[in-house]
Amino acid sequence: MTDQPEKQVPLLNIANVLTMVRIALVPVFVVLLFLDAEGTLSQPEASNGPWRWAAAAVFLGAMITDKIDGDLARSRGLITDFGKIADPIADKLLIGAGLVMLSLLAELPWWVTILILVREVGVTVLRVVMLRTQVMPASRGGKLKTVLQSAGLQLMLLPLVVIADWLAAAAFWIMIAALVVTVVTGIDYLINALRLRRAADGR
Repeated sequence: MTDQPEKQVPLLNIANVLTMVRIALVPVFVVLLFLDAEGTLSQPEASNGPWRWAAAAVFLGAMITDKIDGDLARSRGLITDFGKIADPIADKLLIGAGLVMLSLLAELPWWVTILILVREVGVTVLRVVMLRTQVMPASRGGKLKTVLQSAGLQLMLLPLVVIADWLAAAAFWIMIAALVVTVVTGIDYLINALRLRRAADGR
């Protein structure tokens, strides 16, 4: 009985295309936040105008593609090495852009943005280093972290003053919760890395 050859997943598949669309939407999102009421590029400033709403819509659409491409990759067997690398990069680019832009708009303290970005970069570097010996498993709170970050950013991107002041407060505290989970999961990654390293050295 001969072994059946493994199914070759094409690099250009719907899941990977959606991931690339998400990456392409990042500069679109940033530019929209730089547009003033007349539609010309300027210094970013807090606005309730149509471009701010458009930026919030683009961010939401990009996050929806994250859910869709993951579901498609798993349900249709479209998981590729490219997708494993590009998907988290797309998420970090989008969320990182949202954090930086909100801080430039003085709507999110820079210390929140810096702490989250330092954690994200640090964990990414840690996982790359660990690849030399073994694959590092995803953190238990990784999904919760992403959900909180996405929800907080989405609410903060909306011109909340037009809707309700309490939503603005809720959005800020969701971001603080996201920060706490982000830091805790970062520590969890570091502990797991040290544990895996000791186990590897003890073989």
